[in-house]
Amino acid sequence: MSASAKNNTIKTWITYPLEALAAFAVLIPLRYLPLTWAAAIGAALARLVGPLTGAHKTARRNLERAFPEKSRAEINHILKEVWDNLGRSIGESAQVDKIVTTGPHSRVEIIGEEHLTQAMNSGKSFIIFSAHMANWEIASLCPAHRGHPLVNIYRRVDNPWLERWVRKIRGRFTAELLPKGREGSRRLLGVLKEDKPLGLLVDQKLNEGLPVPFFGRDAMTTQSPAELAIRHKCPLIPTRLERLPGSRFRATILPPMDLPDSGDRKADVLAVTTEMNALLEGWIRERPGQWFWVHKRWPD
Repeated sequence: MSASAKNNTIKTWITYPLEALAAFAVLIPLRYLPLTWAAAIGAALARLVGPLTGAHKTARRNLERAFPEKSRAEINHILKEVWDNLGRSIGESAQVDKIVTTGPHSRVEIIGEEHLTQAMNSGKSFIIFSAHMANWEIASLCPAHRGHPLVNIYRRVDNPWLERWVRKIRGRFTAELLPKGREGSRRLLGVLKEDKPLGLLVDQKLNEGLPVPFFGRDAMTTQSPAELAIRHKCPLIPTRLERLPGSRFRATILPPMDLPDSGDRKADVLAVTTEMNALLEGWIRERPGQWFWVHKRWPD
């Protein structure tokens, strides 16, 4: 047996089952606790463990470069909020499909719902884009609970046991889950041709894409939302997410973005993508502790 085959065998029969056992020992109890308890436990663990990781150093560096005017004490305060928000989101993730966004028991205050309603009533495809802020699954839950579940792109989990868990939970409020990468990208065109709504998070690090300003530095940014919206002439709807006390949230759904038609497709895509990054930056500046600073968003 080759070294590669041996390694795969170990992963399949030992590493992955043990990882899944440890994860489910946490996830299953979190799923059946009151949501606020699950969020509080996640926050406590993240505030304890997060600062000991390399991701903490990444977040600090990102914050110091994005906010050079802030003192060390202010940066430290934001870092605590970052881990608190991330931990709460992880705690909530075990039962995110149970979060209610309609009726008297809704946990989500929605501003600008008329823009979502108009897009849904058109019978055509539309694209909702947001960022890794607050609990970002809220952007998918809102249309799903109104009869229009989104097609989402997601990062596939290597562990097959945990992958099945993720697909089972998220499959309850999404129309289709597309794996990040070439396979998912090819499917996007079909999604819009079938008049299905699409949900995208547009703030992650990429090795490809367009270099677009973000907090004063170029960051490689996906051009897919702009390209798809311009090509298919479908609404591109910004959705801002904010965390409120008690595992409650605010979703602000903005009017669809203006899509230029200058005759220069590349210039139009760049203009829309630049405006998208500017929107995200504005949201993050207002709520810096609720964004995902722990990833290496910039190339340097």
